Formats: sequence, C-alpha cells, structure tokens
Amino acid sequence: MKSRKGERKGKRLGFPKRKKRGRCRDSFRLTGVIRCKGNTVTLPRLGTLKTFESTEKLAPLVRSGQARILSATVSRTAQRWFVSFTVEVERDVPERHARPGSAIGVDLGVKTLLTGVDDFGRVIAAPGPKPLRAHLRKLRRANRVLSRRAKGSVGQRKATAKLARVHARVANVRADTLHKATTDLARRYETVVAEDLNVTGMISNRRLARAVSDQGFGEARRMLAYKAEREGGRLVVADRWYPSSKLCSACGWRKPSLTLAERLFRCEACGHTGDRDVNAARNLLKLAASGAESLNACGAAVRPGLAGHAALKQEPGTSDEGKTGTAFPQREAAA
Repeated sequence: MKSRKGERKGKRLGFPKRKKRGRCRDSFRLTGVIRCKGNTVTLPRLGTLKTFESTEKLAPLVRSGQARILSATVSRTAQRWFVSFTVEVERDVPERHARPGSAIGVDLGVKTLLTGVDDFGRVIAAPGPKPLRAHLRKLRRANRVLSRRAKGSVGQRKATAKLARVHARVANVRADTLHKATTDLARRYETVVAEDLNVTGMISNRRLARAVSDQGFGEARRMLAYKAEREGGRLVVADRWYPSSKLCSACGWRKPSLTLAERLFRCEACGHTGDRDVNAARNLLKLAASGAESLNACGAAVRPGLAGHAALKQEPGTSDEGKTGTAFPQREAAA
C-alpha cells in the first residue's frame, strides 16, 4: 500500500499484467507427467520433443528414484527454445574436501578475471575473454540496422532476431568462462578467499561500468559460494573495506592511495615490488586462517572497528523469531 500511495522509495508497484509475446521473457511453466530419455523430453500438452543436448545425466537419476522432476519451464532466447527442469534430487555432500587444508586467495580484476595465489605460492590466472568488448562492433552494427527498419515490418523482426543472437552469444561466452574458472577453483581448493566487491558502486562509475559488467564479478562470487559448498569446501569473504590491494604482502605496510592505472605495487617500507593483483591475492590468502566468516557473511575480524565497540557479523537472511530481513544484534555497552 505504501508503494501505491507513493510513500515508499523507488518505482511504484502496480497490479500484475498479462505477459505479451515479444514484450517480456517468452516462457511458460508446465506441471504433470514429465519424462526424459536420450535426446527427447515428453511434456504435458506438447508431447515428445527432440532436444539438442542429451538428457542422460538426469534420466538415470529419475529412473532409480534419486530425483523427481517437479516442473518444466519452456523459454525462448534469441529464437531458440529451451526447456529447464525443476528437480528434487538426493545429493551426497562430502564431509571433507578432496584436498583438505588447501587454500587460495582470489582477486577479481578488470584486466584479468581471476588472479589467485595458493598455499604453495603458485600464481593462477584466469584471463577473461571480455565477450562484450569483442562483440561490440557487431552489436553497434546490429543496433544501427534495427533502428532503420520500419516498425512492425518483417525486416524489423529479422533485425531484432539478429541482435538477440549477438547478445545471447556474449552471455553464453561469459557464463562458460565463469563456470569453468569457478568449478576448477572449488574442486582444487578447500578454502577459497574472495573479496566482497561493491559491484553496484563500481558500475555507477561510467569509466568502469562496461569493463566490470563484462567480467561478471557478481556472478563469479555467487558461483564460488555454492560450488565450494557442493565440493565440501568453504568460501571465505573478506570485508568490503579490507584494503587487499593497498597492503604489502611482505611486511604489511599500507599504501595511502592506489589508482587503477598503477598495475605494479611498490612498497615504500621494505622495497617489495610485484603485480598488484598477485599482491592482493596473497593478502587475501592470509585471511584463510584468520577466522574470517565464510559462506557470504562479511567477516568482522577483517575490518577495523571503532574504539570501545565490538565488531559484529552480519548475515543476510538471518532473523529473530517472527521477523524477516537482516538481523542486527544489539551491541553490549562498552565497559
């Protein structure tokens, strides 16, 4: 009601509207008898359809009773039809990681997608393909062609489909790179330490918005969280204000300021010189044994607090009984 009356910040919420083809995400959900076998799926009211990819990863689990298909969502992206299943499956989560004790600090960057330093001192780098920048010329050309087509014409539909295919290609390349990089880290290391970057704030900078969005920092963090848990490991998240790039990994001296143009870190205290991303990854690795909070909670032990106040953890989703949202425990009075 506050939104309808204008008492709430943000865009006013209205009544739900009917989905119109071409004006929203073209998709619909089906429930009932759903089967999959080989390169075919059987959906209610649609019958048996041939699929491009095999369903043999899911079909044996359904036949053995280890999985149950709850629903199927049919969607269209760039003139291609997809079907995705909502499945209830019994998954065995390992009690321990395959490599217990292994750890790596990961720094996300604009130049290189992932720069990591593990507990053996090895430097691991995953270069980002930057698909948006690679396809920017095609996107501009496709948008220019679309703007010159008559509204509602056949040419406009063809130009819209061509533009959608380029956008889908960019998204698929980015997702493929992120999945491969995060899966490799989750399987090789029990503890993964990453930064809690202010992606929203970085995107608001017009000089960084395109480069940051092209790398997919937020999606990389989300993938690391659930994949580390799936492999029996953990994700340690450094506080947003932890100066990993400004600290010297050799002596701990903090540099007053560090611009993005400075790709080389030079310590004025001990003379240590090295790549800024590698230096930041080493600092993040030190947090693996510092007691920082894991699984997406911002670790209070990492951020210096005010004098006379005890630092606290803040975990999204936790709440007191009968309440929802984020819980903020009451601080005890300083002695």
